[in-house]
Amino acid sequence: MMDPTLAEMGNHLSDAMKILESGKLESEQGKERRKLSWKDFPGPLQGDGQDVVSILQLVQNLMHGEDEKQGHRRMQYVGEQGHMALLGHSLAAYISVLERERLRKLTTRILSDTTLWLCRLFRYENGSAYYHEDDCEGLVKMCRLAINTHYEDYATEGFTVLSSKPPVIYQSAASRPGLGQHLCSQLGLPLSSLCIVPCNTMFGSLHQMDVALLDKLIRDDRESGKLPLLLIANAGTPGAGHTDKLSRLKELCVQHNMWLHVEGVNLATLVLGQVSSTVTAATKCDSMTLTPGPWLGLPAVPAVTLYRHEDPALSLAAGLTSSQPVEKLRALPLWLSLQYLGHDGILQRIKHASQLSQQLLEHLKTLASIKTSDVLDSEVSLIEALRMVEDELNSPVVVFRFSQDSSTPSSGGSVKGYVAGERDILDALNRWLGEQLAQQVPLSGVDVVELEDEGTCVRFSPLMTAAALGTQENDVAALVEKLGEMIPVLSCTLRFRQDFKDEVLQQASLSYIEDQSWPGLGVVRYEARSTDLDEDKRQYRGERINSDLLKKLMELDTDLYFSDGPEFCEEKNCIFIGMATEDLDVAELVETIVSIGRDIEESGKFFENMTEVVRRGIQEAEQQLQKANEEKLMEEGVLRQIPLVGSVLNWFSPVQASVKGRTFNLAEGCLDSTEPVYSVKAQMNKEASLDSPKSVTKHFPGQKLFRRHGAGADSVSDTSSVSHLEESFRETAHVQAIDAEEAEVPQEHHVHIEAETALSDQRVPEGQETESVDTLR
Repeated sequence: MMDPTLAEMGNHLSDAMKILESGKLESEQGKERRKLSWKDFPGPLQGDGQDVVSILQLVQNLMHGEDEKQGHRRMQYVGEQGHMALLGHSLAAYISVLERERLRKLTTRILSDTTLWLCRLFRYENGSAYYHEDDCEGLVKMCRLAINTHYEDYATEGFTVLSSKPPVIYQSAASRPGLGQHLCSQLGLPLSSLCIVPCNTMFGSLHQMDVALLDKLIRDDRESGKLPLLLIANAGTPGAGHTDKLSRLKELCVQHNMWLHVEGVNLATLVLGQVSSTVTAATKCDSMTLTPGPWLGLPAVPAVTLYRHEDPALSLAAGLTSSQPVEKLRALPLWLSLQYLGHDGILQRIKHASQLSQQLLEHLKTLASIKTSDVLDSEVSLIEALRMVEDELNSPVVVFRFSQDSSTPSSGGSVKGYVAGERDILDALNRWLGEQLAQQVPLSGVDVVELEDEGTCVRFSPLMTAAALGTQENDVAALVEKLGEMIPVLSCTLRFRQDFKDEVLQQASLSYIEDQSWPGLGVVRYEARSTDLDEDKRQYRGERINSDLLKKLMELDTDLYFSDGPEFCEEKNCIFIGMATEDLDVAELVETIVSIGRDIEESGKFFENMTEVVRRGIQEAEQQLQKANEEKLMEEGVLRQIPLVGSVLNWFSPVQASVKGRTFNLAEGCLDSTEPVYSVKAQMNKEASLDSPKSVTKHFPGQKLFRRHGAGADSVSDTSSVSHLEESFRETAHVQAIDAEEAEVPQEHHVHIEAETALSDQRVPEGQETESVDTLR
């Protein structure tokens, strides 16, 4: 019979997971009620309490926020084995309340079973296990164990025994960043106790530790009175997944009486039937750290450090064993999950991840411009080269990078001038490539990694992501397909960058901005031609022109991507142009930018000049109207200005006053009389001005801008594809802006008809000249 409490606990966990993973969204009334109740904000604890369903609903809201799509609600794939791991945490809390003797027997059984299973799975004979939450905690314990082993009086005298013979910890330059500093901080050692061993520079992989140099460093430290304590080696570096020469490192550690600790993702392949010789050598090391959680898709399971040591007293002094039964329950989630998966299930998951890596590696070697490894670039022996090829083929980590030989430029563009900054440009393009692949194929789990020698690369590590994301072979095929579509885009962009720069430098109104970190065609800025403004006004005008120019370019029907740059960009008031395609017409693109920018600049100048002209015209109109009033007063006399007397005089002796209207010419900026207008009964300046020549560019319906004539329709675009041709064609006329020299030539009849007509049709009757001033205003 099952314990009713255990059965109820399992049912509660199952119900809770169904609620959290159901994806059922709250109703609109529930959302509104939750907003009004301020439950999402910290507040006082409610006195009456809440039921389990309400609490789980609150947890779901906090986990998923305002996401409405089911695809964004699941953080990772949690299968049945994941439910067993979560059940283990609940069982640990329940088991901890048992009586002490029964708890001791149960925890001893759990620890012994889990340790035995792990040692047999990973071929680590006669080993002990330490379970810890932090990945670095096991290594810290190993350092304490090595210190207690080499310094016999350390337990009584403490750090004073270290002053006479300071310990030294050796770490590869390809190890995790900050690992050595963390060890020194936890152990209370100075940073001088940490020695960073460089990787190979001439022979072998650039991510493997230089064994000869390590031997020299150890001998130098011994001669200087230091004690070589521990060596940290990698069975799969964090960046590239390469494995150090563990067999030679083990021989070196035995020779100098050092502790050898190994960590890395390649240790997972020890469970397979066929393992490379370099990884198999890890079974002879003194300790190694395993992370079965991401390898098997188990959430919230501890990491495990397997080690060999014969003295249990020193292990207890180092903190590797504990008399507290609660701490021994850390292995319970892993104990349950390993039993649920079984040996075949564990082997199948590790094998599946390795097969995904091999599948991707085989496809990458067939793609042009994709570089997967450079280990054979150095001069090595034939046996060494074969070993490197074996290690690369058996590594579950695939690192690739887009690279194009600049010595053989393709047709349609040039790559001259990229020798100096080619590394930065390729890094930017590869960063864009990794981000696009991760966005378009999220189940692949690819990410971007920065390597010291190769630069920015794209990494595929299915052992760390496949179990959690549920990556399958079709996801790898989709990744290869997307990669094949992006390679021509990257190649075209790399070729056209120099052509774009040359075209921009030929334009006086454009400035080319050198930004090699931008993954695209380039960066430009439109420079205003005004020289009579101060620095602040010139900067404001340039900012306004470039902002309007960017809006106009974004409205164009084209595949190109225009933006104002990254969020934290040093260059301001610039236009960033994205990736290019094979049929891009760089000259037309630059000419369009210049033409639109000139139109915006001329339009701004027109409105600025019109403001000044209207202001002066109003002042002149006030003066003329005031003068007209004075002349009228002198002509009619003072008596006619008196209201009652003036009416009597005008009735007996009317005055034949002529109406003198005025018109404001916006083109010339001056006031004219309306007498010629009303005498001829027609506007003298109403002749239509000749339009500037128009350039007509023919485009098919659905055809994008900036495409060369005769370009193939199969060219790949990073944003959209070319539309099909329609039944009929249409012509779209693009009016070019008038040159600045032609705009400055005075033309007698070239005026703005609408503005002139609106002002000229206003007649100024007698006695209302002063009111027309307000009208002009």
